[in-house]
Amino acid sequence: MKPITQLILVLCCCFAILSCRQQQPIPKVYSVENRGKDFETPVLPALDELPVVEGLTDPFAWSDGSGRSTKFSDWSKRRNEIAAEIQHYEIGPKPARPDSITANFENDTLTVNITVNGNTLTLKSGIILPEGEGPFPAVIGIGRSSGSLPADLFSEKNIAQITYDFGQVVAWQQKRGNEPINKLYPDLAYMGSYAAWPWGVSRLIDGLELVADELPIDIEHLAITGCSFAGKMALFSGAFDERIALTIAQESGGGGAAAWRVSETLGEVETLGRTNNVWFMETMFQFANDVQKLPFDHHELMAMIAPRALLVLGNPDYEWLADESGYVSCQAAKKVWETFGIADRFGFSIVADHPHCRLPDIQRPEVEAFLEKYLLENDTVNTHVAIHPFPEVDYNKWIDWQ
Repeated sequence: MKPITQLILVLCCCFAILSCRQQQPIPKVYSVENRGKDFETPVLPALDELPVVEGLTDPFAWSDGSGRSTKFSDWSKRRNEIAAEIQHYEIGPKPARPDSITANFENDTLTVNITVNGNTLTLKSGIILPEGEGPFPAVIGIGRSSGSLPADLFSEKNIAQITYDFGQVVAWQQKRGNEPINKLYPDLAYMGSYAAWPWGVSRLIDGLELVADELPIDIEHLAITGCSFAGKMALFSGAFDERIALTIAQESGGGGAAAWRVSETLGEVETLGRTNNVWFMETMFQFANDVQKLPFDHHELMAMIAPRALLVLGNPDYEWLADESGYVSCQAAKKVWETFGIADRFGFSIVADHPHCRLPDIQRPEVEAFLEKYLLENDTVNTHVAIHPFPEVDYNKWIDWQ
């Protein structure tokens, strides 16, 4: 064989290998809490050094202003830049997994002991298992086994239910420095609840991994859900732990799916300056009159969940929830999933005529579809969900990404 022919064959083989790699499916979930934890932290300027950004910030733009990348191969690094900004300016640091964690499962209860510097925090979670051997996909319900969603959504599909008792980490109205987590991290008394509560969710998942031989839970098919303040909690938990395959954030309002910038232009809604102080760091409120200086917004909090699945549920009957802002934010976040060619993994449904945190029958099909596809691997269902009552709202004016 002539050298030139050999060269052509080698090049063809290399091109074929590269093409195959490029065509690899984008994962639906990961086996670690944060694949990008070792990326360098971006520069995090003080308030007076931050530029004004009138529209929604570009989720693909590097924090140092050096340009932008829409390549999926760059997303883990960019996702961790967003995570660093949210922790620095909004919620405080979510502590890393400690070295000392033990767990056991007995009498339908998972017990996880987390020890740091000689102090131990204990998480106890009741677990409802379907009949059979499993392993079973599972939902982590904030506050109760199914969150604020009807329990039969999960029981009828043989999905296990795991209760997250968030008060074992931080109370609903935390007293800074006097909460269970503060015994482990006394130097982080300034952290917001939305750093602490997701830390507890991650430690609960650690416990599930430790008792995998005793408790038949399918770790690759975990969901989390909550409503209102717990809807925010679900959103932050899904954003900061890549082991969660599906996040269902129900009526999360300001500080959740709604974008701070957009909410500022609306009426009696939960703006940055009017949200609950103990849920966030006190220093976040320096942005109360300067929300346009935030280097991120909550469409990027949602985008951190990509490429995993996210369903956002809204209720426009309650003005405080700022669902018009949530709609604009969802349309912006959706661009990330669309860019990666996985638009079916993100959906939103904003439906009126039902009480707060009470799923109406009209929304059940959307929830069931996401459960079927992302917990039960039924790819025949349709999860292209974009239901809203805002046809006159021009969300494009908020998205000026070059």
